[in-house]
Amino acid sequence: MDSDPYHLLIILVVLFSECPWEWDNLTCWEAASVGEVMKVNCPELFEFMSPEEGLGTISRNCTEFGWSEPYPYYGDACMIGDNTTKPDMYYASVKALYTVGYSTSLVSLIAAMVILCRFRKLHCTRNFIHMNLFVSFILRAISVFIKDGVLYAEEDSDHCFVHTVGCKAVMVFFHYCVMSNYFWLFIEGLYLFTLLVETFFPERRYFYWYTIIGWGTPTICVTIWAVLRLHFDDSGCWDMNDNTALWWVIKGPVVASIMINFVLFIGIIIILVQKLQSPDIGGNESSIYLRLARSTLLLIPLFGIHYTVFAFSPEDFSKRERLVFELGLGSFQGFVVAVLYCFLNGEVQSEIKRKWRSWTVNRYFAVDLKQQRHPSLASSGVNGGTQLSILSKSSSQIRMSSPLAETVNLNLPT
Repeated sequence: MDSDPYHLLIILVVLFSECPWEWDNLTCWEAASVGEVMKVNCPELFEFMSPEEGLGTISRNCTEFGWSEPYPYYGDACMIGDNTTKPDMYYASVKALYTVGYSTSLVSLIAAMVILCRFRKLHCTRNFIHMNLFVSFILRAISVFIKDGVLYAEEDSDHCFVHTVGCKAVMVFFHYCVMSNYFWLFIEGLYLFTLLVETFFPERRYFYWYTIIGWGTPTICVTIWAVLRLHFDDSGCWDMNDNTALWWVIKGPVVASIMINFVLFIGIIIILVQKLQSPDIGGNESSIYLRLARSTLLLIPLFGIHYTVFAFSPEDFSKRERLVFELGLGSFQGFVVAVLYCFLNGEVQSEIKRKWRSWTVNRYFAVDLKQQRHPSLASSGVNGGTQLSILSKSSSQIRMSSPLAETVNLNLPT
């Protein structure tokens, strides 16, 4: 009878013990009771390496000694054929690619923002829209780095417990930044199309509505998504979007903005063809098509037209291609936009040259005054007036025009 309490304790431990949540570096296993068998589908990681349908499932038993080993092994159940490529290496390669892309975009966009903010003569509605677009690209890059830091700080991080309020807030911020970026791409297309269609329109009033659309619409959509997610699908860190209906609260407006931009893009190309074929433009047929091709290539990154490739495809369609296209190549879009619409912009270059000449002239006068105070320092035989005339040589007047007009040499209203 003395051993009865001990045996009873053993029985109670066996009956009420559970296998805790566990992350095995590939799958999150939910808590289970002793004797329960848990089954999970092959991790999404393997779907990129084996895109065929019908991947297997993995099982584990919850015993009184804890979790059993997974059976069958991941390689046997999830790898089709003789594919020996490690899926984690594929993820690492894509992550390295978009990390370089977003870092390059971030640096170039910050430099472009400094230039546009520094020079007052560049302050106009068109550049204000560019600046908001640059900010949206900057926020998108920052949100990607924050998300990776939270979810993938370490390769062996425990993803079973990444479901805190802070983690969900990071995902909300990430979706807001991405959605804002899409909407400011839409604003760029809408503004340029309006510029071509209407001769005169109140730009400041339009800019007010552009700001509301660009920053306000994503705020409303992401807030609605977060509330619905909290009440109907509050699982994990909200980084997976298995509930398609809830995900379309964000995806729907984004797809709509992409498709409207595509329609605007086609309309602008038609207007360009008409203007380039006008007898006022001049030039042979080859030069006309060259201008058209150049204008089209410049508009693609500004409008985000390349996103139409996978706009309507399901989330599980061509995942490998989507990763490389949207994360890998898309991460350099901010860099391309900054280069085309700031660093290579003729108006910006002229203003920088003017400021450089002004600084050089002021520096010359400072040196000249110093030499007058100390005659012994004036050892140069170069005529100061000649230097001044060269340094202060005026350039042609800066032509204020839209980027599209600047590209195809059309005198369009600004």
